Amino acid sequence: MAAGPGPRLLALWRRLSPLPGGKWLFSRLVGRQVPYSGSIRAIVTELEPGHARLELPDRRAVRNHLHSIHAIALVNLGELASGLAMLVGLPATVRGIVTGLEIDYLKKARGRLVAECRTAIPATVAERTPFTVEAEIRDPEGDVVARARVNWLLGPVEGQRSKVEGVRGREAVL
Repeated sequence: MAAGPGPRLLALWRRLSPLPGGKWLFSRLVGRQVPYSGSIRAIVTELEPGHARLELPDRRAVRNHLHSIHAIALVNLGELASGLAMLVGLPATVRGIVTGLEIDYLKKARGRLVAECRTAIPATVAERTPFTVEAEIRDPEGDVVARARVNWLLGPVEGQRSKVEGVRGREAVL
């Protein structure tokens, strides 16, 4: 059976985060796995089941023409925080996919931003289950600049489909 990413991510975090440069390396590895999310180069600073804290350095690549952090970079940051907080708390038998996003922009975002997500993790997921996770993004003064609500669809990991010889030409679930 294929495993969901949560336990692997958490194990990697626990191995790398205490090391010098480990949080940076973990963040780059996540960015390589999820290239679009990696494009903003957020740094994961805290991660445990149900909680993630990320920092986004203010740099030209994430700015807009108004000299503030671009709206889509904020969405990306909020979605990444929600996903990490939730996924590392899910058992290996559960996976999730984003089905919707909402974001409220409350203030121009400038300076090093901090996205934080705290969420209760469902104890069991036996069937497809909608689940909403919220992340807040704050500026260096501690003001909330954006609040993202990410709708996830959680469900059991399905077996990998593979052609099996001698099973009447049908695909079998392994």
